[in-house]
Amino acid sequence: MVLTRLRLICFLIFVTGTTLSCYSQTPYPNETTFRITPVRPVDELREEALKAEPPHEKGSFRRPDLVELVKLDPTIKLEIRYATTNNFLSTAVYSQARAFLQRPAAEALVRVNQALKREGYGLLIYDGYRPWYVTKMFWDAVPGDPEKKKNFVADPAAGSIHNRGCAVDLTLYDLRTGKAIKMPSGYDEMTERAYANYAGGTMKQRTRRQTLRAAMKTEGFTVEPTESWHFNYKNAKEYPIMDVRFEDLSPR
Repeated sequence: MVLTRLRLICFLIFVTGTTLSCYSQTPYPNETTFRITPVRPVDELREEALKAEPPHEKGSFRRPDLVELVKLDPTIKLEIRYATTNNFLSTAVYSQARAFLQRPAAEALVRVNQALKREGYGLLIYDGYRPWYVTKMFWDAVPGDPEKKKNFVADPAAGSIHNRGCAVDLTLYDLRTGKAIKMPSGYDEMTERAYANYAGGTMKQRTRRQTLRAAMKTEGFTVEPTESWHFNYKNAKEYPIMDVRFEDLSPR
């Protein structure tokens, strides 16, 4: 049943001097979306991030080969939250609802999707490759001590696996209904419920979480300990940090 009121959740508190920043929980039809009040206006953060430079990396890297997931397997469903206002910033940060991964990771994800069909599930993608400037926007938007917020947003000084095109945020959907299934936490939830080994929730939710994790592990993905929806593909550091916007990527 959809709740009709806004509830403030303070499971995770970022302490900045004497200021406490709480997270708001807004009801949506399928799950709860966790939101913050950005430190500064998102448009201002975007403008700054687009002018900034990604960290300089030394060494040699594999040539990037980003491919669009739905081009490889149209039964993979997309719900790109960052192309909508249904995300923790309440503002669209992508201009296009698309999902990309480096080719080996994308092909592995297709195999995961096909394997899960035998159990009545498909993959629902929230995010894949993420341009570096968006990572900087997220970092600058979230209040609090840098050491604490590292659990939930990547430090742009180091970049993220998303920036390398080897990380994917996802969940399962039911093949019969086409709807996302319930997990112990919502997407981008900044509480302990998001942890990969969180012992709460229902038995059914934990079983589904384990089903997803086992299928992903078989194809070379490992779960992020503090984000049960986030999976990193093996050998991600072989690819460089990228800052190419979706508008500049050709369908492949």
